[in-house]
Amino acid sequence: MNRDEKVQAVQDLNGIFTSAGVVVVTHYSGLTVADVTQLRVQMAEAGANFRVIKNRLAKIALDGTPCAGISELLAGPIAIAFSEDFVAAPKVVATFAEQNDNLVILGGVMGETILNVDDVEALAALPSLDELRAKLLSLFNTPATRIAGVLQAPAAQLTRVFSAYGATDEAA
Repeated sequence: MNRDEKVQAVQDLNGIFTSAGVVVVTHYSGLTVADVTQLRVQMAEAGANFRVIKNRLAKIALDGTPCAGISELLAGPIAIAFSEDFVAAPKVVATFAEQNDNLVILGGVMGETILNVDDVEALAALPSLDELRAKLLSLFNTPATRIAGVLQAPAAQLTRVFSAYGATDEAA
């Protein structure tokens, strides 16, 4: 990697650390190329990214960002998972780490909050943004359907009463 590539890599990492909603730091030693490819596909499907990084360049990129507190996690073969959605990257990484012992979650950062392993797993347990939107929509729709049902009930009862009177008049 020549000097220009290093400068570009530092700028890219600085952009990630500045704009990402959440960054999860992982130790990926022992993962095969197929495993990393599978993880990247899963991350892309969730709207997140997974990138192997050079520790020295990442430490330079962390200067002046809200993520500066994670520099102590950058030792050994490190990769980061990041996304704008606070739940997407932790959810995919935690699921993959459960299935593959070679991926170890070291911690992360959300905004300016430094996350330990338990915090990352707690984020992974939360519903995704799409799931939250669906739940919120169902909460808004439920009262409307109940109101419509209540408004239709008197009309249906009136119809049954008229129908019963009609049946008694015919029988008489």
